[in-house]
Amino acid sequence: MVFALVALVVLALLGAVHRYVWRRFVGDTTAPGSRLRRAGTVAAFVLPLLSVGAMTSGRVGAPFWLQQVLAWPGFLWLACLLYLTLALLVGEVVRPVLLRILARRDTARAGAESGTSSGTPAETSGTPTEVPGETRPRTEELVKSGSAGVSAPSDAVARTASDAPSPVAEPEAEPVKEPSAATPAPHPSRRLFVSRVVGGAAAAAGLATVGYGAYGVLRGPSVRRITVPLAKLPRAAHGFRIAVVSDIHIGPILGRAHTRRIVDTINATSPDLVAVVGDLVDGSVADLGSAAEPLAALRARHGSYFVTGNHEYFSGAEQWVDHVRELGLVPLENARVEIAGFDLAGVNDIAGETEGQGPDFGSALGDRDRGRAAVLMAHQPVVIHDAVEHGVDLQLSGHTHGGQLWPGNLLAELANPTVAGLERYGDTQLFVSRGAGAWGPPVRVGAPSDITVVELASRQA
Repeated sequence: MVFALVALVVLALLGAVHRYVWRRFVGDTTAPGSRLRRAGTVAAFVLPLLSVGAMTSGRVGAPFWLQQVLAWPGFLWLACLLYLTLALLVGEVVRPVLLRILARRDTARAGAESGTSSGTPAETSGTPTEVPGETRPRTEELVKSGSAGVSAPSDAVARTASDAPSPVAEPEAEPVKEPSAATPAPHPSRRLFVSRVVGGAAAAAGLATVGYGAYGVLRGPSVRRITVPLAKLPRAAHGFRIAVVSDIHIGPILGRAHTRRIVDTINATSPDLVAVVGDLVDGSVADLGSAAEPLAALRARHGSYFVTGNHEYFSGAEQWVDHVRELGLVPLENARVEIAGFDLAGVNDIAGETEGQGPDFGSALGDRDRGRAAVLMAHQPVVIHDAVEHGVDLQLSGHTHGGQLWPGNLLAELANPTVAGLERYGDTQLFVSRGAGAWGPPVRVGAPSDITVVELASRQA
């Protein structure tokens, strides 16, 4: 019942977001009935269906080829939807500012045009225009001629009338043609113009962000290096290097080539030990076993070790444990081994509790010599308090992806004690890797993928 309610809320939210994105990118910028509007409306229905198919096809047992077909467009659209929506929300702040600026500009332009079209006073006063080269009689002359006799005024008037220029006929004003209803406006309206500018800028920003984030994932993880001092580490183990890799997420999108890039990157660091800290795969051994085969080429002086993550329990954990063992990795299922100078322990992921295979700290750490340093491999950072209780010196974890898609890191902080990096809890240090792959959208923004070489340091050195 609770799951159904949550699903309904999520679907309603997705529907509302898609409606908003359609309105801003399609409804506000295209003409009703146009090809662009029809295409945008079809996309608004098809893309979310592809996303739902990408998220559910693996869970319902769809053929692997179908999972691959749905994964690329479906998961990429989810990333695009996130950053297009964020860009549009920023545009909501810019939109009224642009409208106000354009309104002021149009008002100033209209005032300037009305001032120039009013004309000069001579043109509007109605005073007859003098003909060049012709002299009209002045008032004083008319008065003098009138005092000389009775006939003088009439002669002057007659002479004046005969000499006066004939009135110049003014040209008839041409009738103003009313614009035809079928004639389109020469420029789009102010609101349409702003909608197109804001929508275009939002599309460019959102798609560029997704493109850059996808490039970072497909390029492969970078290498980080940190030094972690351990009080109990003997001098002989000073400088011991552990290549920590988590959340590889081999699946319908990231396949064999992705695994090969990670293996080559790890081997280039020449580590003493490789720690694969869960979430290796998103699929069954039957579908992804060949994509994981490059792991057999991992090279480390003290070997490569593996613990399960929550995604292994969605993909057949027992089969994957057996498969990685065949590839030469050592699974630590609530177990411990002694390495030169310290104990290396590993516990199952807490997702295994539903199958009776959850973490067992007693089996992994209960009977060890606490005078020796202990390094624990545990997929999820939330078990740090169990690690503190059992005297672990350093816990290596993943799971968070560092948030993967900003602002996802804010949500990850709510569910995990540490999202990425090294932090101390009592006498125990916790290191959380951002991971080497990506789940869902093959995109990372603000949380680049990495492989971390952890160099142990002895305080006795």
